[in-house]
Amino acid sequence: MTYVQNVGLNESPLYFTYKRTSVGNDQFQGTFHAHQGLEILVVHQGKGTLIIDQKSYEVTSGMLCVFQPYQLHHIQMDVSPDTPFVRSIVHFEPSLYELYFEHWPRLLAFFKHIQTSTLHAPCLYGLGEEDQFHSLFESLETKLISLNKKDELEEFSLFLVAFFRSFMPLWEQQEGQIRSGPTRKTHQAERILSWLEAHYTEPLRLELMSADLHLSPYHLSHLFTECTGTSISDYVTALRLQQAIKLLTSTDQPVAHIGEAIGVTNCSYFCKMFKSHVGVTPHQYRKQWQKQQLDAGLIRSR
Repeated sequence: MTYVQNVGLNESPLYFTYKRTSVGNDQFQGTFHAHQGLEILVVHQGKGTLIIDQKSYEVTSGMLCVFQPYQLHHIQMDVSPDTPFVRSIVHFEPSLYELYFEHWPRLLAFFKHIQTSTLHAPCLYGLGEEDQFHSLFESLETKLISLNKKDELEEFSLFLVAFFRSFMPLWEQQEGQIRSGPTRKTHQAERILSWLEAHYTEPLRLELMSADLHLSPYHLSHLFTECTGTSISDYVTALRLQQAIKLLTSTDQPVAHIGEAIGVTNCSYFCKMFKSHVGVTPHQYRKQWQKQQLDAGLIRSR
């Protein structure tokens, strides 16, 4: 069973999905992107390529990846019915949880290191399903089904403390002892991505964006295209579609409401835009995804 809790850091203190499975190319891969908060990706099955900080890493089963806040990254998976992409994701805003780590100075130092330092490598390889953190994922998935919203922050904080406690020795085993290293420098393109993350549901106005970021419209567009390989408008479309897919697969919201949530208030235009990029309408996509998950035994029939 897969249970997706919430859809974004603006609506919840933590986004979580356990062993989510894709058997088709439905993830809008091939574009550099970044996002608010810290993301931990665990690959249970799959093969592909990951690019972070202009370095390429092989994506394989049994790996764990760290994506730091607003860090440009690109993931391309070879997905098919014979080679599914099965992953678990934990995505959260670190500042919300730092207080919960203060009783354990060494663990707090590791928590800060993972989110802000220049990491030697963002990936760990060769992790087995028997590693302790997998049982933590399973336990959280079970609890989320009946968890009251008022108890979310407490439950998530307990989970993160336990996860980082089990994650730290695995990191030290492969990467060495934690030492305070230089703070990771952000690229100018990451500032642009941060702005787009906050404003993608609004009409795209290059002049406002240019003024906020203190860059000329020409330099802004040129820099973004050079770093990501796509235009700002195409990236905003991809960002909206990614969020639409999250909402279609993790909530029961009507299609019209999902269109409004991503900044497309005309439902017929939203359906047309979605179909032109994905190949099916939002309603068809949701039905196909639910059938895939049901056939794989990852969700229960309603």
